[in-house]
Amino acid sequence: MSIEDRYPSLPYLAEKARRRVPFFAWEYLASGTGHESLLPHNRRALDAVRLTPRVLKGRFTPDLSTEIFGRTYTVPFGAAPVGLSGLMWPGTERFLADTAARKGMPYTLSTVANETPETIGPMAGGNGWFQLYTPIDPDIRADVMRRAHDSGFGTLLVTVDVPVGSRRERQLVAGVSVPPKFTPSTIFRAAIRPQWTIATLLNGIPKFRTLETYFDTKTFAGAAREVGKVVDGRPDWEMIRQMRDAWPGAFVVKGILSPEDAALAVEIGADGIVVSNHGGRQFDAAPAAIDALPAIASEVGGKLKIVFDSGIEGGLDIMRALSRGADFCLLGRGFLYATAALGRKGADHAYEILKADLEANMVQLGTRNIADLRALSNPPA
Repeated sequence: MSIEDRYPSLPYLAEKARRRVPFFAWEYLASGTGHESLLPHNRRALDAVRLTPRVLKGRFTPDLSTEIFGRTYTVPFGAAPVGLSGLMWPGTERFLADTAARKGMPYTLSTVANETPETIGPMAGGNGWFQLYTPIDPDIRADVMRRAHDSGFGTLLVTVDVPVGSRRERQLVAGVSVPPKFTPSTIFRAAIRPQWTIATLLNGIPKFRTLETYFDTKTFAGAAREVGKVVDGRPDWEMIRQMRDAWPGAFVVKGILSPEDAALAVEIGADGIVVSNHGGRQFDAAPAAIDALPAIASEVGGKLKIVFDSGIEGGLDIMRALSRGADFCLLGRGFLYATAALGRKGADHAYEILKADLEANMVQLGTRNIADLRALSNPPA
């Protein structure tokens, strides 16, 4: 049976990943926050977007190529930033950067991933985006941006929807920590997932490699506290404006849900925004990102690029977002489910199944290219 037959969609990869990684790693990625009502709400809201097919369009192969932030990609989607992605499967950042370079999609490296921009930037072949929180220390802020730009990252995503860390109660119960604490429970959970354990031992215990240069501590617990201080900038619009002025490439504000904030992003000169509720991991009472998208697109469409994330599970969801005003989409969990399920092969496979699903559904809908999809968000009078 081929890999396509065994894992034809992201949910199949997620189930394989759940059986392959330790419980604490799975809970880290799959969990939300609070009562976790936003996770299913994202799914229901995406499912509620219905698209009416146009028939008798003849034989065609959809053109998925998409230009955004000065580069043309083969598809209108990429890999979103996920902190501690090496916890889910060791080497994930390298796998995704390699796929980005070969397949022509963007990969976004998180500030708190387990590899540095110096390592990942060259591997991404110019298709790397870099995600930054807002370090309160302006010297650290400036230095991280310098390192990212010097490493070949042309697009900066500044995350603004984490003024404080959410509680993520499910992770607390699961005993999530990086590196895993050596308790009888975590040792047992790692032991019954030998492939993950061996891969982790070969790659090394996950670390905050991008930020560890800014503090001096012997223990991971101490390092985690210092990382918390570094990323907890409690940003305001003036800080974002300063970062915009300092960054020489495309500048994107990530975590927008209100039209008013989208308009402010235009005012400070952002090149784009990410409409996102952080995948349901920050504020459980937030709206579904797809529900927030149309009003934001109406407010700022054409003034900057609109990227969408939160809840995407396939090519049809990408179509839904593009039809409601997005220019591009990002997926976080989906790509990590794939690498956890299949290792290095998973990154390529996630790209291929998303591309195939998007193409098939575009033919069903009768849309030949991404412009046709985006035109659905603004139908003629």
